[in-house]
Formats: sequence, structure tokens, C-alpha cells
Amino acid sequence: MSGDPGRLSVRAVAWSAASKPQTVTLFINLLSDITPVTYRYRIVKTYPHDRRAYTQGLVYDGGFFYEGTGQQGESSLRKVEPWTGKVVSQVNLDGSLFGEGVALLGDRIYQLTWTTKVGFVYEKETFRQINRIYYQTQGWGLSTAGDSLVMSDGTNVLWFLDSDFNVLSSVDVWDNKGAVDNLNELEMIDGELWANIWQTDRIARIDPVTGKVLGYVELNNLLPREEKEPGTDVLNGIAWDAAGRRLFVTGKYWPRLYEIAVSPANRN
Repeated sequence: MSGDPGRLSVRAVAWSAASKPQTVTLFINLLSDITPVTYRYRIVKTYPHDRRAYTQGLVYDGGFFYEGTGQQGESSLRKVEPWTGKVVSQVNLDGSLFGEGVALLGDRIYQLTWTTKVGFVYEKETFRQINRIYYQTQGWGLSTAGDSLVMSDGTNVLWFLDSDFNVLSSVDVWDNKGAVDNLNELEMIDGELWANIWQTDRIARIDPVTGKVLGYVELNNLLPREEKEPGTDVLNGIAWDAAGRRLFVTGKYWPRLYEIAVSPANRN
């Protein structure tokens, strides 16, 4: 079946002369008709990264990274020099909040929080907070989709929103085996939506229109074992330099940020 994947409900109603109508509802999972391509990686360059940064969102723009960090009492929005890892601007969230994904839309930076269903909008140049945004789910990852925004909530659902955070549409993400849950940090790259999958070393490459997974980037062993400490956490953070065609990834409490190149695993 080549339509959009997802969980569909089918209702059957039976009548007889002797009884009232009987209704039965069945649920059918429509899997994707695409076998995802597996991609391998190659490290192009290594950059320093603040080991104290619990990375939840990452954006590249104008020669700098804009990074959102999480954990209560540690959550922040930062502007970072790539070549030194130096934080040149920072605003801290209230200690009760757990920061999540960030996205840059025009001259505004959007930042989510995890379970409090509130986010913040900042002026890009000054980091001055100019608005609050509200949503009905958990906030996980955030990116742009043209003039709109796209958000993940830890499930397999992606939410498309306008600049005021009104819901425009949603899409369920499936591959050829089932629903792809735990979608986390997001980045739009050449019309595909790339998503970290929480608690894995895998990035899903998603068709944002159909929700079908086109491929998986496998990033096993990206951070060497000797670089890991007891608090080092999972892969999270994708940034794309569209002008320079550069792809960056990092993780939570990682000491390194990597520029990588990816290619199909079956290509020599």
C-alpha cells in the first residue's frame, strides 16, 4: 500500500431483524512502503563543546551556534563560537524550567520547555525575551519548515505550527516496521526533516509531507569511549550550515561537537 502510513480505524456495522445493530471497530497499521537507507558517517572536523551543556537544541547561523540546554537549574539559551566553544551570549531559564529544542525563524529564536507547555521567543541579536508561546503536548525538538515551525513531543508525531504557535497540521512518522517514537531534536536539511531518536545513536531522515522514514544515519561510536565520563549522556543536537553544506552533531554533556559527512553504507 503506497498511501501515507499511520494507524487507521475501520468500523463495521452489522444488522439483523432480531437484534440491534452491532458495531465493531478495528485498528489497522499502515506501514511505510519505503525501506530506509542506512547511512554511515565520516568525521570531517572536531570542535570543542562545553561538557556542562546538556544539549537540547542546536542551530547554526551566521558563523555561530545557537544552543538550547536542559536540566532544571541548568537550562539556558547560548550563542557559541564554533572554533573555541566559547559562549559569547547567554540567557538562563528560571530554575524550575527544563529547556528543550530551539529554532531560528527570521530574527527570532524560539525555545521550548519539556513538561510545562510553555516556550519563549527571543530577539536573535540581543536575546531579549519578547513573547511566550504555549502548546498542549510535551516540548522536545524544534526546527523550521519554510516560514513555519515543526515540533516533536517525544512520540512519533510531528506538529507544524505558525510563528504564533498555532497548529497548522501534524504528521505521524513511520518506517516499514512500525511507528518511530522518541523523536527528539530536529533539523530541516534540503527538504528532509532529520530527527535524533532519543536513547539511540541514530538520526532518522524523514519526509515531512508523508511522515515516511527515508533513511537512518547510524552514529555509533562517534564519541570515543575515552572521552566519556559517568555523566556523559546521549547523542542529541543537529545543525546544518546550508551555505557551507556542513552538518554538525553533538550530544548531552559531550566535550566535542563534530562536523560529519554521511553516505549510504552500501556505497564503496
